Amino acid sequence: MSKGTLTRKLGFWSALAIAVGTTVGSGIFVSSGDVAKASGTPSIAILAWIIGGIIAIPQVMVLAELSTAYPENGSGYVYLNKAGWRPLAFLYGWAAFWALDPPSIAIMALAIVSYVSTFFPFFSGMAGKLLGIAIILIITSIHYRSVKVAGIFQVIITAIKIIPFLIVIFLGFMYMNTGNYFYTPTTGEVETSLIGGVSATTWAYTGMAAICFMAGEFKNPGKVLPRALISSVFIVMILYTLLAVCIIGLMPFENLMSTNAAVSEAIKYIPGLSDIASSFVAVTAIIVILGSLSSCIMFQPRLEYAMAKDGLFFKRFAQVHPKYETPSFSIIVQVLYACILVCSSNLTALLGYFTLTQLMINIMDFVAVYKCRKREDYKPIYRMPVWRVTTILAILGASWLAWGTFTWAPIQGMIAAFIVIATGLPVYFYWEKKYGVNVKNHKNHTINDSI
Repeated sequence: MSKGTLTRKLGFWSALAIAVGTTVGSGIFVSSGDVAKASGTPSIAILAWIIGGIIAIPQVMVLAELSTAYPENGSGYVYLNKAGWRPLAFLYGWAAFWALDPPSIAIMALAIVSYVSTFFPFFSGMAGKLLGIAIILIITSIHYRSVKVAGIFQVIITAIKIIPFLIVIFLGFMYMNTGNYFYTPTTGEVETSLIGGVSATTWAYTGMAAICFMAGEFKNPGKVLPRALISSVFIVMILYTLLAVCIIGLMPFENLMSTNAAVSEAIKYIPGLSDIASSFVAVTAIIVILGSLSSCIMFQPRLEYAMAKDGLFFKRFAQVHPKYETPSFSIIVQVLYACILVCSSNLTALLGYFTLTQLMINIMDFVAVYKCRKREDYKPIYRMPVWRVTTILAILGASWLAWGTFTWAPIQGMIAAFIVIATGLPVYFYWEKKYGVNVKNHKNHTINDSI
């Protein structure tokens, strides 16, 4: 029976499945075309995918060190708090709850419905929204009742979602046209840019940090978290690079640069599959997004659970189910909020505007290493190599992504940041004043089972 806290029940494979499952999402279906267009040539496009993965390595190394120093639920909130930036830590969770996490759940559910409707047109309009809500609730029932069963489910769904990509890669190597790799753009026709190509891959590599939100629920986190974080980068990088090689080999590069459905278009060039290309991609997309949706419903409520335990969120969010040992109230509220948002519109724009705020705070996560390393309780099991250089590379990589997001919607991003601060700080000071004593006691608490 639970003693009011979440217990360590998950192992390495669950951690790896959450990291990979969160990262490999719907974006890969369109990003191949975006990367090709930004790169300009086949060789640069392939190299962009490789460099995009390499850029992610320092970031997960920093997170691996922080998560083994403080193997608690909450990820960036915990690290910012430990660094002494408590208001910023609160704003991190405040923005995530209201404008990022539940909206992302709603968007993924609606994306699944859009692919289902290609087979069953009935699921459009209100029927589609009801299906989206049903999907959310079914997945939630798994994560609400058992974190261990949820971990097993995540391993299975992640393994299944990788299979269609492996099929495309296998057939791609069988039927590729090597002449496609020698495409040379006409002078002035397109611009070649390695930086542009790498920039177009960055979103496809985000998601590995999901396991840090659940660091307090992994057995032997000192070994499991670094292995899962670093392994996930290489798995995703290899998968994306091989997929890019095969897609370029299957279809003319000039066609790839102009498509928003690269995978679907590439499959049409495989003998025997051209007639079912759309259906194949639709089924694949449903499975892939379902895996990402499951992962988000699993890890996202842990942030508010950690904040509530620390006196910086509604107290009931710290509630642990006495039988299932899950953050039951936090899960229910986030999911109900997401279900309400399913009935809304322009969710993608909302998520994009507030993403800039989240990215800026993520950069502060990496900067927090400098402060945390000065603390007496900073005793990570894993220490990143050449930590100053690695941290700087992590900061630069995250800054690059933030800059790209800022140029996409600068005014909206600034307005979103102002909303987060204007609404969040008054609430922060209220909770800090109300639960100040508990906060001080919490800071003096040491984790005994971190190894």
